[in-house]
Amino acid sequence: MSTDSTGEYDGPVTEEITVTVNGEPITAEVEPRLKLSDFLRNECGLRGVRVGCEHGVCGACTVQQEGRTVKSCLSYAVQADGKEISTVEGLAEDGSLHPIQEAFHETHALQCGFCTSGFVMAAKELIEENPDPSREEIEEGLADNICRCTGYQNIYEAVERAADEMDATAETETGTGTEE
Repeated sequence: MSTDSTGEYDGPVTEEITVTVNGEPITAEVEPRLKLSDFLRNECGLRGVRVGCEHGVCGACTVQQEGRTVKSCLSYAVQADGKEISTVEGLAEDGSLHPIQEAFHETHALQCGFCTSGFVMAAKELIEENPDPSREEIEEGLADNICRCTGYQNIYEAVERAADEMDATAETETGTGTEE
């Protein structure tokens, strides 16, 4: 709470932040206690950031901050000042699905879809760190995310497919693929 020189309440204390969200700089006045998830959803209109538990347990709110996954329900918007944030909405380029999103679609790795954004963002970090993960590494890499609908098998298959596709694309782009 803030008061003016007469002691009258003059509204909540705010701080100006500038965050680069999906490549776009955004400057906003925010209350210091505003959660990053609420900032992304309400101030930026990015509804792919879901809030399931508000305790960092479910992973639905997972985004990347400076290339590392964070649970946005556990972070404050002011902590993202000057940083780069990527959400599931920022993965697709030119209206095309990102290979991870495409793999989730092709393998039916979702039912209600509530958790999907968090899984996609966690899978992105996993594949960036380990382009050829084993099933065990995928299970471990996604262990911080919960899906109450699917049973996980299609999610794991989606990540395997995405890793294969991204590896094949990288080989094609760099010319390191095998000649037939």
